[in-house]
Amino acid sequence: MSDKNQPSLVPVAESSRIDVMDILRGFALVGIVFMNIEFFNRSGTDLRTFDASLTGLDHAIGWLIRAFIEGKFYKIFSLLFGMGFAVMLLRAREAGRPFGAWFLRRMLVLFAIGTAHNYLLWDGDILHDYAFAGIVFLGWIYLFQLPWLKRFNTPTAFLKIGLVWLFLPFLVLAVNGVKLGTQTTVDDMRDTWQYELEIAAAIEERLAGPVKAETDSVSGATSSQEYTNNQELTEAEQKEQDIEYWVTEERRWLQLAETETGIMSGDSYIDAVRYRAANFKKDARKTVFFTAVLLMPIFLIGYWFVASGVLRNHREHRTVYASMTIIGLGFGTLASVAGLLMIQHPIDRISDMLSIIAFWLFNLGQALLATGYFGAIVLLVSRPIAHRVLGTLAPFGRMALTNYIMQTVILIGIFHGYAGGMYGKVSRSEQMLVVIAIVVIQALFSAWWLKRFRFGPLEWLWRSATYMSWQPLRIKAA
Repeated sequence: MSDKNQPSLVPVAESSRIDVMDILRGFALVGIVFMNIEFFNRSGTDLRTFDASLTGLDHAIGWLIRAFIEGKFYKIFSLLFGMGFAVMLLRAREAGRPFGAWFLRRMLVLFAIGTAHNYLLWDGDILHDYAFAGIVFLGWIYLFQLPWLKRFNTPTAFLKIGLVWLFLPFLVLAVNGVKLGTQTTVDDMRDTWQYELEIAAAIEERLAGPVKAETDSVSGATSSQEYTNNQELTEAEQKEQDIEYWVTEERRWLQLAETETGIMSGDSYIDAVRYRAANFKKDARKTVFFTAVLLMPIFLIGYWFVASGVLRNHREHRTVYASMTIIGLGFGTLASVAGLLMIQHPIDRISDMLSIIAFWLFNLGQALLATGYFGAIVLLVSRPIAHRVLGTLAPFGRMALTNYIMQTVILIGIFHGYAGGMYGKVSRSEQMLVVIAIVVIQALFSAWWLKRFRFGPLEWLWRSATYMSWQPLRIKAA
């Protein structure tokens, strides 16, 4: 059957863009490079914890970035992904063209770009995660077109599902907390705390001493199966097993950090590629978990913003964005700061219960602050003067893919041993100067480029591969 008489599905025209999305995308990209730069200067294993060696200005900057940037801006990007999906789906429906095969190609191309980025440049890539989640989201849209789910196939229903889904882990944590509080006595908690103190002290002592031979260990170097299944140990034997298990785990993390530092500060690019390739295979399950726990609910919420018209007509929905700003910035700051203070406290490494609370409190702060930032930017864009100022981020955001990849290239050129060789040598405060320079240069270049070309270089390649034909790139002179 021929579709020649059907309207053509082509890249979105400049006049059809929602400019606030480009501004938000540029804003999110700024936050992401502020956070990501540290991943090129220290091993990812070391970044599991706050760098306790920082002092003075470096300490203040590191702390502020964790409190107000870490984990917030990729959530805004995730929200924008869901919005972009809605824009493309609605345009396809208006054009009367099939959407599924086209969008699947788009995600497969993005997955290929992300995988290449991960293997060849940096194993912190998030593009392949977005691509995988985008394919899952496409399946979600088709699933909700089934007759028995069709009544839930509305923007409002997606919003409700997304909010419940996103905050479900916090609900589960709250229920478990109530259960623990009603079933555990003060004496139980005191006994547990004393046990954890003794374990922590023993772990610290053994880590400071020489490494014991594997045969000296009760549970072996990696015998997690015996650790979890052996029910016949005495209390003393159980305690010894716990100590050996966590000593082994900590030494494993230290070895991973040492290996990564050696490779990234070394002069072999091939060794770095092999290291990233091995990690990519190991981290495949993380992509599935990341999609299920975080990306999908945020995509659903982002879809609602566009499909409901709340974003395109944002000036008519100031109450929505004002509420997001006040609640997000207010409660988000409290949760993020409180969670981070708990994470930094030595007690976080001793008490499992408090460590879990601190982790989820900090994650709640991330979600709320991302909400607050999003609402604040949209409110500001509604004001003409602020719109002109923030509008300088729009070209930067329109070329987000190109700029994201180029940030990696620039940072590798500065830090990695086979390039600039500054790995581990640039302080946290000096890194901020590097970030500011990168953002200013990229923003100026993006504005210059988009006056001459329709898309950024990688955006053009992405679109051409998606539409399976070379898209016009240069803007014709009037």
